[in-house]
Amino acid sequence: MTIAVTQGARPAASGTSRTPVFSTVLASISLAAAAIVTVSAAAFPGAAQAAYPDKPVRMVVAFSPGGPTDVLARLFAQKLADQLGQPVVVENRPGAGGNLASDVVANAPADGYTLLYNSSSVTISPALFNTPRLDPRKIFTPVAYVATVPLVLIVNPSVDAKTPKEFVELLKRKPGALNFGSSGNGTIDHLTAVLFGKQTGVTFSHVPYKGNAAALPDLLAGRIDFMMSGSLNAFMPFVKEGRLRAIAATTAQRVSILPDTPTLGETVAPGFDSGTWQGIVGPAALPAPVVTKLNEAVNKVLAQPDTRDSLIAQGAMATGGTPGDYGKLIGSEYERWTRIIKETGTKSD
Repeated sequence: MTIAVTQGARPAASGTSRTPVFSTVLASISLAAAAIVTVSAAAFPGAAQAAYPDKPVRMVVAFSPGGPTDVLARLFAQKLADQLGQPVVVENRPGAGGNLASDVVANAPADGYTLLYNSSSVTISPALFNTPRLDPRKIFTPVAYVATVPLVLIVNPSVDAKTPKEFVELLKRKPGALNFGSSGNGTIDHLTAVLFGKQTGVTFSHVPYKGNAAALPDLLAGRIDFMMSGSLNAFMPFVKEGRLRAIAATTAQRVSILPDTPTLGETVAPGFDSGTWQGIVGPAALPAPVVTKLNEAVNKVLAQPDTRDSLIAQGAMATGGTPGDYGKLIGSEYERWTRIIKETGTKSD
């Protein structure tokens, strides 16, 4: 760059301030340099994120260690770490139906180093605990849809029904007589049963427990009559032994490990589709290059046959897709469960 010196300008004497003209020239140079930096950043928006990730990633889970969601999160974290080239560390933050974990991640820096391995509870708990500030559509950036976990209607063998049709007929003959056990008030299995009752016109008595593990012994003993559970890895051994009976899946598709068990939608409740699901979100305003890299990594993990087999063994099915796909699911599920919770007056434990 050539700098022209204005005629008549005197060189600054030693120890004195620069002339106004020279200061103006320096200011112009600074502005030009700043403009070049700005243009470069605009032309290469991914440059600042090119190194991501260059340190371990924290993956927050809203449930206690050893639970169904935690098991899948740890399985997935290990696979994701292989794709990202950095450790993915699982951190358990149970409490308030998942709201505690949501709050932690929503308030973390939007840099991709704090993620939430979420279940469908993120669309239920804000209404259940009356915390609209945790609206998942506003506080999160969708990253990837990982898996769907079908619920299965399971009964004690003493229940005089072997098909969905027989089960509904039994409930109608004995309104309110059968006891339904859930993993707690306002949980996905409880709300799914509420939907089932509304759509088929049946009633039953609800017995909430502190999780599926607490309810299982009572179902085996016949103290409760049925459940709608997604913990198939815990229930399947008893189904195979004949100590429990699988009647129907609550999702639109049949469960891969129970191929002969029909769905409620294809038998007694047309269009019925309810189950839990899992995925990954980050804080709001997560940079697009980070979202893209994470989404691609998740989909690569889900494409691996051993990943799919591991999910199936836990009663889950791999999904995948774009961040936009996952965002639509979160939005529609949030609206559905908020409406149902308000209509039924469901309260948390």
